[in-house]
Amino acid sequence: MQRLALFDLDNTLVDLDEAFHAWAAEFVDEHALDRDAVAWIIALARAGYPHREVFFAKVRNHCALAESAEELWGRYRKRMPYLVRCRPEVLEGLARLRAAGWKVAIVTNGTADNQLGKIQRTGLAEAVDAYALSEIEGTRKPSVGLFEIAARRCGMSLAAGGWMIGDHPVKDIGGGQAAGLRTVWVDRGMSQHQEHEADHVVTDVLQAMEILHSEA
Repeated sequence: MQRLALFDLDNTLVDLDEAFHAWAAEFVDEHALDRDAVAWIIALARAGYPHREVFFAKVRNHCALAESAEELWGRYRKRMPYLVRCRPEVLEGLARLRAAGWKVAIVTNGTADNQLGKIQRTGLAEAVDAYALSEIEGTRKPSVGLFEIAARRCGMSLAAGGWMIGDHPVKDIGGGQAAGLRTVWVDRGMSQHQEHEADHVVTDVLQAMEILHSEA
């Protein structure tokens, strides 16, 4: 099997939850809302509103804000790249993989400005060989197409195998398996939603990197 490692971005290489909590606190302060609104916003996000247009429409209505949902969503996308961070040890882990002959790419769903901003500001743009973003490429995980694009940009083909590492059981693990890849699921408490059996289950992406080294 070729040394190809595809990584999800949010809550895999970077801690989106941590950044979201920081954003929620800023948002409440900026709009002079009651402090209880922070917990309400976080609970709303956890309730399953991945499409931020819907999420911000609910936030706008609940908080009686004058700005449109589209304006709130746009400001969120601009702010998040400044709040997301990638731990130094994760960047070091990616460098170690590449030094060992691995080709490494990021495969992520999301809007181009938001996801590309995160990749660039965290230093991940220089830490990987390639990346494929759903809005730019016109295809989303779990579709095999996004995995194919990332592999091709690494000079490889999915036909020769590789690995997909991510936190979402359907988009990352199910999508990776459909693409013919072995998988490592970064379990962040979504066990009750798991629909696909990963090759390995870890709680931190650094553990996933060690698995790659051991199975190379």
